[in-house]
Amino acid sequence: MILRPFFILATASLFSFTFADVSVTSPAPGDTITGLSLEIAWKDSGKTPKLADLASYQVFLCAGGNTDANFIQLATLVTTGDFADGNKVTVPLTAGWGGTTANAYFLKFISAATGGTVINYSDRFTLSSMTGTFPASVITGLRTVTGTAGPADVNNIVAGQPAANPVAPAPAADDPIYNTPYTMQSGTIRYAPMPPMAQTKITAKNASPQYPTSAYTVYKKIAGTPNAITTNTAPLTFSTVSIEPTVIFSFPCMTGNH
Repeated sequence: MILRPFFILATASLFSFTFADVSVTSPAPGDTITGLSLEIAWKDSGKTPKLADLASYQVFLCAGGNTDANFIQLATLVTTGDFADGNKVTVPLTAGWGGTTANAYFLKFISAATGGTVINYSDRFTLSSMTGTFPASVITGLRTVTGTAGPADVNNIVAGQPAANPVAPAPAADDPIYNTPYTMQSGTIRYAPMPPMAQTKITAKNASPQYPTSAYTVYKKIAGTPNAITTNTAPLTFSTVSIEPTVIFSFPCMTGNH
């Protein structure tokens, strides 16, 4: 039997979207967003797992190429979203997160479901009101991209496994989010770098902060819910190895015979 080209293309398309449960509808492919507010909307793609089977989600703003090696997460836009609350959310942006390169940005959804998590990416869009710059890795990654498609989806759901924790898993220890300056983060959970190990002695005379101080307000009445509830610090990845030292004892000769 000869497979017609149309059949081959249609089959390939079905396989590429088999695990695409979250389909981002806004921003649309190639959109140019002005201002420092981003409306995110999504729908059920009609594939497995269904949107109704997902418990919670996180959304990250990313920039760069289409592989893990050449794009980075610039910021956490939604820390603990609940699919039961609807299919639309508006989030603030910080101008210094990146540049204005066309179609440099895309969204990363991490959704919790029975048996694990699934990662969906949006198509690419432009943020024209940004005033920052991209690191070299992002610029290099963008050179490998053509069109507006984002990275391929990643399905980590294993059939028959117990239900996933309704809160999406914390980022890995080497996730770029931990190195995003604290004042540039949003959401109720903020992220901090791995704490440095103490030296054998203190050598610094005049210590200085790594990042600028955060703005604060002196409260004169009962305040509402804080805008940041907790800070997650990157887990320590170092390890130590101990061995018993080998000691050779030498005893003085007690007699005249050696």
